[in-house]
Amino acid sequence: MAAGSSTAQVRWELENNIVEASGSDADALFFYDQTQQSAIQAQKPWTKDPHYFKHVRVSALALLKMAMHCRSGGNIEVMGMMQGKTVEDTFYVMDAFALPVEGTETRVNAQAEAYEYMVDFVQTSKQVGRLENVVGWYHSHPGYGCWMSGIDCSTQMLNQQYQEPFLAIIIDPIRTVAAGKVEIGAFRTYPEGYKPPDEPASEYQTIPLSKIEDFGVHAKQYYSLDISYFKSSLDTDLLSLLWNKYWVNTLSSSPLVGNREFVAGQISDLAEKLEHAEGQLAHSGRSSGFFMPNERKKDDSQLAKISHDSTKTTVEQIKEIASQVIKDLLFNYRPSLGHQASSEPMQTS
Repeated sequence: MAAGSSTAQVRWELENNIVEASGSDADALFFYDQTQQSAIQAQKPWTKDPHYFKHVRVSALALLKMAMHCRSGGNIEVMGMMQGKTVEDTFYVMDAFALPVEGTETRVNAQAEAYEYMVDFVQTSKQVGRLENVVGWYHSHPGYGCWMSGIDCSTQMLNQQYQEPFLAIIIDPIRTVAAGKVEIGAFRTYPEGYKPPDEPASEYQTIPLSKIEDFGVHAKQYYSLDISYFKSSLDTDLLSLLWNKYWVNTLSSSPLVGNREFVAGQISDLAEKLEHAEGQLAHSGRSSGFFMPNERKKDDSQLAKISHDSTKTTVEQIKEIASQVIKDLLFNYRPSLGHQASSEPMQTS
């Protein structure tokens, strides 16, 4: 069991591309320079460049804590805060903690109790030598990807107005279980009224049909940051202890059972998208009798996205079935029928 847990942890680290810091790099990562942070606060370089912050480095411990918390919420959104620092154009997320908030399937609401808890937690952390400040918040998008909704944008804009520097991270726990690696995104919003320059197309992600409008309306109000992960010998023991809990939960759960509502929703969403695309194709055919090049390109793009989504869903289901078969063979004991040979000699005519 211990060997299996260790192997699974190594695989999880490889899947999420977690790099071990060593030497001077590790010392710099974990050293909190109060003078440096005060100087950054005084200079406020992000006010001159809305796109100032470009990178996020997350510790493996913080990543695992956020993933476990988001997964514990199931289909309900959960929320927490991140502690760390900023150095030049990079956020360093060293730790994370959950907030006692009320969530629904589409939003999460932080009340006064949550803010009081956050203040008490940070003050207690400083008393035990953890000097990092709160540098952002994270919450879950169960089953519908990592992007900023209208409510998320409003919350982040408010935080950036009064608590800079501040970062938003979104995790999809359901897709994390399905894909085997943490589905995560890091974002910052632009100032109100700012018109961002045209940016290259970001990596395609599956958006449910019911969320596409919200996704498209607010897509120009924020930008994503590059994320990388690190660990060091200082947090290896804590990571191993936390991993054992995560590993047991992973073994005891079945993605086929736990994600069945999500998979059914994916199939239903694909059917709706196909019906929508078919309707557009039929409408284009009736209105003009032939396709203009731009219309043909748009329709092909929609069908290509639907094909991509269906392939992704199929591959994830095959992986989950294979995982379940392996667990069944390993943990469900069955006496072998092949050894029940008769003690009497075989008779032949």
